[in-house]
Amino acid sequence: MIATDSNVSDASSDATTDVTTGAPAADVPTDPTTEPTAEPTAEVTAEPAPAAAPEVRRPARVDSALAAAVDAARAALAEQVEPGDVGEHLGCVAEGDRVATHLFACERAGYRGWRWSVTVARASRQRTATVDEVVLIPGDEAIVAPAWVPWRERVRPGDFSAGDLLPVDDDDPRLVPTYSFGDDPLEGSFDDDDKAQVRRVAAELGLGRVRTLSLEGRDLAAQRWYDGEQGPTAAIAKSAPAPCSTCGFLLRLAGPLSEIFGVCANGNANDDGRVVSFDHGCGGHSEVQIAAKSLPAPPPDPFLDEITVDGLESF
Repeated sequence: MIATDSNVSDASSDATTDVTTGAPAADVPTDPTTEPTAEPTAEVTAEPAPAAAPEVRRPARVDSALAAAVDAARAALAEQVEPGDVGEHLGCVAEGDRVATHLFACERAGYRGWRWSVTVARASRQRTATVDEVVLIPGDEAIVAPAWVPWRERVRPGDFSAGDLLPVDDDDPRLVPTYSFGDDPLEGSFDDDDKAQVRRVAAELGLGRVRTLSLEGRDLAAQRWYDGEQGPTAAIAKSAPAPCSTCGFLLRLAGPLSEIFGVCANGNANDDGRVVSFDHGCGGHSEVQIAAKSLPAPPPDPFLDEITVDGLESF
């Protein structure tokens, strides 16, 4: 039977050992009311992950089997159009994986610069090409129609003739109701019958015009006039001796536009009866004076010719 000493075991349990040196650590009195403090630790800052490089898409390569299918593309094209309309082979363009387009010159009259496009493709592990479509597309030198513009945007000053009408929409932002009992009384819950009734009531009450120019409509008109032939950028304005703001033929407007525009009243000027900006100008300025050296020479004084035929002979 092996006896154990309880004192030794208690002492060994109370002793502490330094983990760095392996030596017993000194006894440190502890206060039961004091909480143990954690040892300071080094703050570790995580480095930001590097940004992922943008994916670069490589251009598709022309499949060798599809690039060699020139005769198949020309044969498919000959089934759709006249042989005389097909010219030389212009090249092959890759459209994607195992998809390519053969281009042929167009010899059809009136289609100079156009090209026949024959798209071919093949399935994986298939060596023969299949024709997808045959179309006629314009090239860089092809004559094509201009982009379509709605008729409402194509109308220009001077296009109207007697009897022509150009209706204006109810929601045209250039106009607002003259009467007002809200932001826009013709919007919201008003249907077509309500709008017509409001117009009739306004006419019966003598409120004048049903709609008037909005702030947006006024700004659009002012910008259009200023950028047009009656503004400062016109060629005639750049060569003018003085601006319209100093001309005696300028009739000033009333309202907000009076600080920028007026009406020309010079019957000899190109802009007679038109709105012009103050910094516009022309050669018909009221204060234009011609230099004396540019004036024509004055005619000589008149005299009485008393020489007769007889006198001329004797002279």
